[in-house]
Amino acid sequence: MASSSSYNSPCAACKFLRRKCMPSCIFAPYFPPEEPQKFANVHKIFGASNVTKLLNEILPHQREDAVNSLAYEAEARMKDPVYGCVGAISFLQRQVHRLQNELDAANADLIRYACNDMQTALPPMPPPCPRPSELGRRGNGGGSLHQSSVLPASYPPPWGNNPPVGFSTLLYWFPGRDY
Repeated sequence: MASSSSYNSPCAACKFLRRKCMPSCIFAPYFPPEEPQKFANVHKIFGASNVTKLLNEILPHQREDAVNSLAYEAEARMKDPVYGCVGAISFLQRQVHRLQNELDAANADLIRYACNDMQTALPPMPPPCPRPSELGRRGNGGGSLHQSSVLPASYPPPWGNNPPVGFSTLLYWFPGRDY
């Protein structure tokens, strides 16, 4: 007998409206007795007759989604009577926009730091070599590469005092330097 009393328990809508819940009650599948506040909010915002009309006009497989949307909107209207769920959506869109800007700024910082690390890890670029036509011109110290105004007088090697293996291949890049 205990199971028959829970079976005959009226849905939240019929309990709220103080009427007998019939087996053909349109509210019963969507407003269970365990969720009385769900129907109370929907009823306060939309009214029971409007919800009944809406549920009768749409297809049965769409009713659950419609009731969930009505319940969400009703709860949002209870919290924010002016904007309802539009206010919540607007708030979330602003938050997404702000977080996207923060993400863009963080990515820009990451790229900047990565580029700075790459530049400090690379040895400095050697100065460009003078063209052979520039070596023989008058006014550059008599054609001597060491006295040329194109190359600096001293250019420190990136490896310090200990040259790497294969040092002779670098002599091409730093001609005229005493090693």
